[in-house]
Amino acid sequence: MRILLTGSSGWLGRFLAPMLRARGDTVIGLDVAPGADTDVIGSVADRALIDRLFAEHGIEAVVHGGALHKPDIARYPAQAFIDVNVTGTLNLLEAAAKAGHDRFVFTSTTSLMISTTIRNELADHAVWLDENSGPLEPRNIYGVTKLAAEQLCRLARLENGLNCIVLRTSRFFPEDDDTHRDLSGENMKANELLHRRLTVEDAARAHMVALDHAPEIGFGSFIVSAPTPFDRQECDELKRDAATVIARYFPDAPALYAAKGWELPRSIGRVYDAALAGKLLGFRCETDFGTVLDALRQEKPLPFAHDPNYVSPKEVSGVG
Repeated sequence: MRILLTGSSGWLGRFLAPMLRARGDTVIGLDVAPGADTDVIGSVADRALIDRLFAEHGIEAVVHGGALHKPDIARYPAQAFIDVNVTGTLNLLEAAAKAGHDRFVFTSTTSLMISTTIRNELADHAVWLDENSGPLEPRNIYGVTKLAAEQLCRLARLENGLNCIVLRTSRFFPEDDDTHRDLSGENMKANELLHRRLTVEDAARAHMVALDHAPEIGFGSFIVSAPTPFDRQECDELKRDAATVIARYFPDAPALYAAKGWELPRSIGRVYDAALAGKLLGFRCETDFGTVLDALRQEKPLPFAHDPNYVSPKEVSGVG
């Protein structure tokens, strides 16, 4: 397939583009910043550019990963999020429908499922989140625009028959958390693989699977996250004493963590359940918390990327 990949210079794009090419797809990368996998510099908000790309490159499918993200809230006005995340998605959907495409994959985020109440962990239990969770009340402009874009994908299926898969990915950024600094970045990422993270490699693989399955699904929204070992019935205890629950599943985790100078989470406030992606897409992340413990046992490199100095290419190039 001739695939238009937006956000090709970004963290996901730099992993996804080579994977697609390795299996025989032709990838046309679009990004506002230059990169090894970017063929065209420009914005998805530029409708004339999108139309020209479709005409000149014979685009057959779209993977739309380009967006302004949560850290960008401090740098860009709300209108920029509307222009890129909403109008840009609409531009691509309309161009894809006009071209008669049979598949469109949209990179969304679990962040849009997190209300202020969930974010502040006010409940006396861990909140179990799956595709039926709601009502959805995004807490910032990033979540609001991603939810709006998801709804545009749904309408594209209903009104134009465009097969769309929405992937609500949990965390896979390489840098440190921009709000929490209690633990080291590696310690936090390892902990999050229990309930709210995946590797960028798994995120890329999920997009390829979604691309392949879109025609048989029609429309679907899926959480994509490392498989949690926990059960919904453990939500009360996870909030009260997560370390005890973790030790039941992984008896040597406390000792392995202690040797590393890490801390297990004392309390877990939310859990992402990615079971539906396994059931309908046949996708399961290859890396999970158990993989981390295996690396610690064998004194091997950690199975996830961590780069506290990572900066988005658009900020490096100053074209954001």
